[in-house]
Amino acid sequence: MNYINESELKDIIRRALKEDIGRKDVTTQALIPKHKSAKAILLAKEACVLCGVAAARTVFKVRDQKIKFKPLARDGQRIKPKTIIACLEGKAQNILTAERTALNFLSLLSGIATKTRQYVEKIKPYQAKILDTRKTIPGLRILEKYAVRIGGGFNHRLRLDEFIMVKDNHLKVTHSYLNLPRFTEKYRVQIEVKNLKEFKQALKLKPDVIMLDNMSLKEIKKAVRIRNSLPLKTSPALEASGGITLKNVRRVASTGVEMISVGDLTHSVDSVDISLEIL
Repeated sequence: MNYINESELKDIIRRALKEDIGRKDVTTQALIPKHKSAKAILLAKEACVLCGVAAARTVFKVRDQKIKFKPLARDGQRIKPKTIIACLEGKAQNILTAERTALNFLSLLSGIATKTRQYVEKIKPYQAKILDTRKTIPGLRILEKYAVRIGGGFNHRLRLDEFIMVKDNHLKVTHSYLNLPRFTEKYRVQIEVKNLKEFKQALKLKPDVIMLDNMSLKEIKKAVRIRNSLPLKTSPALEASGGITLKNVRRVASTGVEMISVGDLTHSVDSVDISLEIL
């Protein structure tokens, strides 16, 4: 899976399998003989942007290395309802035991990729990038952010150690930006502002990015004009954030901001309906 360390992926999948199976799959072991083999398909029941094929394959391989997994579609591909995603063959017990975990990954990641693609297409031909946030399911962030990339979006911070991002709660504690300059040579700096007064104050610190949080379209447009009047070397990139939906994202993109961060990509996702069918 592109951009994801294989060992990290296997760790996530092992935890997911342990969570789902517990000590053993008592139903499957009670009904299905150990020697019994089966063939199966993974079937998309609705249109989507597919994501998570490698994750699903790894689930079955972690459960049973001998399971044959043949993908028939790839991550990033638009697929129609009733599309066969992959064919499987192997011990029936292990296919059935791994079924739900594999489907959970496929359904969730395809849902994220599909929603991201909707946002990306909504803002064409504007040049703004659609960014995700850290509003992710604990333990699954690396996979969810991968799905955003598959959908055509871009990743914001993966972790808190990547760059400085000054938010309103930081300022409620410190009451000033006074401690910020000593870190600016080591880290990229982003500052969140909620109005034009804060925006003008943030400009004086020459951050790399200023996030315009929950500001009106009128305020965003004015912030863009002010930024555009500055010398290129001192002008920060602008990111719009807060209250972004598919209904208003195009209007936000039209203001001239470079980035639009959307928590909706990951925190309010409709999983895609995908099933495993024994043949």
